[in-house]
Amino acid sequence: MSEAVTRTVTTPPGLLASLDPLLREWLPRQRWFAGKGRPVTGFTLVAATELLPPTAKLGLYHLLVRAHQPLLPGHGGPEQPGDCYQLLIGVREALPPRLAPALIGHVTRGPLAGRTVYEALHDTRPAELLLEALRTRARIGGLRFDRDPRQEIRPGLVPRLMTAEQSNSSVVYGDTFILKLLRRVVPGINPDLELPLALAREGCPRVPPPTAWLVADPDESPGPPPRAEPYVLGVLQPFVQGATDGWELALRELAKGEDFVAEARALGRATAEVHTALGRALPTVTLGHPQLRSMVDGMSERLEAAVHAVPALRPYAPGLRSAFTALDDLAAGGRTWTAQRVHGDLHLGQCLRSPAGEWSLIDFEGEPARPMAERRMPQPAVRDVAGMLRSFDYAARSADRPHPEWAVRCRAAYCSGYAEAAGRDPRTDPVLLRACETDKAVYEVVYEARHRPEWLPVPLAAVRRLASSEQT
Repeated sequence: MSEAVTRTVTTPPGLLASLDPLLREWLPRQRWFAGKGRPVTGFTLVAATELLPPTAKLGLYHLLVRAHQPLLPGHGGPEQPGDCYQLLIGVREALPPRLAPALIGHVTRGPLAGRTVYEALHDTRPAELLLEALRTRARIGGLRFDRDPRQEIRPGLVPRLMTAEQSNSSVVYGDTFILKLLRRVVPGINPDLELPLALAREGCPRVPPPTAWLVADPDESPGPPPRAEPYVLGVLQPFVQGATDGWELALRELAKGEDFVAEARALGRATAEVHTALGRALPTVTLGHPQLRSMVDGMSERLEAAVHAVPALRPYAPGLRSAFTALDDLAAGGRTWTAQRVHGDLHLGQCLRSPAGEWSLIDFEGEPARPMAERRMPQPAVRDVAGMLRSFDYAARSADRPHPEWAVRCRAAYCSGYAEAAGRDPRTDPVLLRACETDKAVYEVVYEARHRPEWLPVPLAAVRRLASSEQT
């Protein structure tokens, strides 16, 4: 293996100030920007690294910037240092037509005055540079490119940016690897790297093993602790060529009127295999009444906030609340549960089916809206199961003509497949399963009301079922 390449860099002063007016307009338009509906009023530079010095042809900067936004839209309230975003900024004299969709804007002042800046992942050379840095384990400024020495990365793989991403960005290299770059980043251990590494150590074939990863150490200054925790910025994994994600596959089968039961059963087995491997690889804990009470309190608080935000939930609140109190009553009676590390945001879109028919699970970062510490907490494995059950319901109701009976069959097959691999059927713990599915449906109601009102009937249909005694 080649020795790591280390290069110190100097970023020109005034760089962020010169980009500020352009980023204020461009950043909120990106699909992965989380602060929609609130204007960006400024930025704080967390870290800046010059990956290529600006020449007549091409320059490249890696930035971590924190966007400042008002606390609430239209209230003129206090600004808060908001989310931190990873940006790759390309610099050219002018953009060729092929890069026109990547335009950020034309800089009028500062060190890049007179130049054009753009989203560099659309450009071949910057994407190639990232892979080469990972291959050679480079260290450039505060950026550390590292990899598994047992896996080979061939040079010269041709990159292409995937266009279907939403919360992150992905580049495929020669149908061999896929580099997922996290856009909204937080310091500390990221489960999107932590859990696949643990599963790779267990030899679990259901998750592509990390080949390489990119980390930032934004605080490189000497001095006593505490120093800033590193940011995990990206993970390179094998690309499953010809794979179809579970959401696309389910909708395709629905459109053709085909059954999805066999696939749902296989997906249940794959989920159970991942849970079993995670339970072996990382510590598990026992949840007694104090721990369950904390979990139930969180569910109840989210329900109260959701009822306040979405008045359509109000008629169902007592029935939904009963799902949580029933779980608390079981725990008060002495029932305990095992908690472990889980996927955290499992749905059909987080699953890939290879042309050979094998299922893989991807994207282990958890729900991006939740704090990182919460995403890394052990949870009952049924939380993942509940997420998948809700996903079958979404697929069935998103068809031109809703097929609720299709979802019922898929839900049953998924649980049966899970039982075949895990030795326990999630349906044998109906109180916990109902509570977790209720919590997920409440989250969905708030999300759809804010972002996709036309989809609101989908989770509301589940809310009506979950609020009653009818369970399927």
